[in-house]
Parts: sequence; C-alpha cells; structure tokens
Amino acid sequence: MAANLTPQYLEAEKRYREAKTVPEKIECLEEMLRLIPKHKATEKMQAQHKAKLAKLREEAQKPGGGKHGLSILIEKQGAGQIVLVGPPNAGKSSLVKALTGAEPEIGDYPFTTRAPAPFMMKFENVKVQLIDFPPLTADTLDSAEIEMIKVADAALVVADAADADSPGMLETIFGRLREKRVEFIRDGFVPPAGEEIRIFRKKSILAAAKADREGADAGIETLKFFFEAHFPILPVSVETGAGLEELRRSLFAVLHVIRVHSKIPGKKVELDSPFVLPRGSDVMRIASAVHKDFVEKLAYARLWRGTEIAGLMVNRDFKLEDGDIVELHLG
Repeated sequence: MAANLTPQYLEAEKRYREAKTVPEKIECLEEMLRLIPKHKATEKMQAQHKAKLAKLREEAQKPGGGKHGLSILIEKQGAGQIVLVGPPNAGKSSLVKALTGAEPEIGDYPFTTRAPAPFMMKFENVKVQLIDFPPLTADTLDSAEIEMIKVADAALVVADAADADSPGMLETIFGRLREKRVEFIRDGFVPPAGEEIRIFRKKSILAAAKADREGADAGIETLKFFFEAHFPILPVSVETGAGLEELRRSLFAVLHVIRVHSKIPGKKVELDSPFVLPRGSDVMRIASAVHKDFVEKLAYARLWRGTEIAGLMVNRDFKLEDGDIVELHLG
C-alpha cells in the first residue's frame, strides 16, 4: 500500500532534515505527525516519528538541552504555569517583582531579561508559577521560547499602557506567533469546526502596565479597542498597587483548577496545603491524589462546602468545587 505523502508533509520533512536545533526538530516532527496520512501503510513511519519526538523532548528537558545551553522547558510547579510575554520595556519584570516578591533583573533599557526565568506567585493558599520571558519582537522569537509557550497552561501578555506604540508592537508579535501556530485567546474561546491545522491556543490575559503614568488612560482605551475582543484587559500599576489583587485572582481563575482539602476522620483539617485538581474533578480524583491505593479501598466520603454543606455523605462521582473539604473513608 502506497504512503501517498502530501506535498505539505514532504515540505515539513525537508524542514526537519534542515533543522539545526532541538526545538526546531520538535516543531517539524509535530507538524509531520499532524500531516502524515493516517492508514496502515504509514503506521511504521508514525511510530518512528513518535519515538524520535519522545527522544528529542527528553533531550530538551536535560540541563544544557535545546539551544545555546538553554533547556527548552521549565518544569511546572505549583497550581499552574503562566508565561509572561510582551515587547521591550513593557514592565514585565517589574510586574513579576510586584506579584511574587522576587528580584528579577530590572532596567530602564530593552532586553534586561535575557532568558526565561521562573518565579512563584502566592495566591491565597497556593502558588502559581510565572515564567518571565525576554522581550518579544518580530526579530527575536526563539524556537525554544515558542515551545515553552505551547506547553504552558496560560499566558499573561504585558503592555505599557502609556506607550502609544504598544498596540502596534503587540500586533506584530501576535502575527509572528500565528506564523508558528500559536495564538493567545480569551478563556472560553471555541475553535472553529473542522479546523484542519492544529493551533496552539493559550488562554490569556492582557495586563495594561504602568497604568498610573501620564497618557495611560488613553492608552488603555486604545488597547481595549484593538484587543478586548480577544482577551480581558486589566490595568495595573506596580507603583500604586492598583489592579494587582484582581490580576492575581484572574491568573488563578484562568488555570481552570480547584483547591480541595483532604480531612482525616476525627482530626482537624489543614487549610494551608490543599490539593490542586482540574476543574470538574470528582471524589475519586481527590482519593487518587491522596494515595493511589485509596481508589480501590474508598467506601464513601463526607463533604464540607462553606456554610452550605457540613459532613454530607457523597458518592465517588460527586463533583467537587474550589475550597471543598473531603473526608475519605476506606472500606
């Protein structure tokens, strides 16, 4: 049986052979797997591509993997991973400092941040990982950084509200990312039916930074005019603290996770270290998170939810909400 490889596949295969870096090879292999005809004649080729892709991803995770000694992926920690992207001097690093209390390198000149760096933002009783990216421009998109955006849980786009050039710079960045099949979208976006090309869409928020500066009010309105249909826009100021708490809450919400507390029967619940689970998780999910053996041994659970529910006996498939307390009883 003939493989019947398409011209698009053959072009992707050519780019793979010419690729010089691990991120570029990963991107080409992903595209080859997407484009290859799915039938019996290509099963062996698909398996080979998947094996190569797994090996490259493993190599990328190692120290010094990827490009120029920079690991492509930063291991996810906390409740989720959010990448911070924006043009030069948008105020990303200052915003990271305000949200996390960390001390990233900050300067009044472009490209102060030279490599992606992780920081932890505290939100109530959990932490969210923020990845501060180097500034993005039409000419500085790195394959390793694009790969990191693809695997992150969400994105925080940062723009200087007082800079009249911000909308144009953002549109240039978004255009280049679209060329790499990456788009920033509003939470709840529904992809068009029958879409043939795989697009890596990231739930996003746009932070209009430096909202306290002269000209920022007009800049915020301009940003809303161009981008509010694509994602929410939150004005923030690291100088006055305005908007920072709302931004923290919005960043946690965009991750689509819930915090669930496990209670030992007869003991007081600990509220400072919840389990973080995907939104929509049930009692079985928290049982598995506490201990893998609990899945088989679970007899029933009791649930506390605010002032509404106190010690209610619930089934294994009972859907949990943020802040629930679950007491697991084994049979």
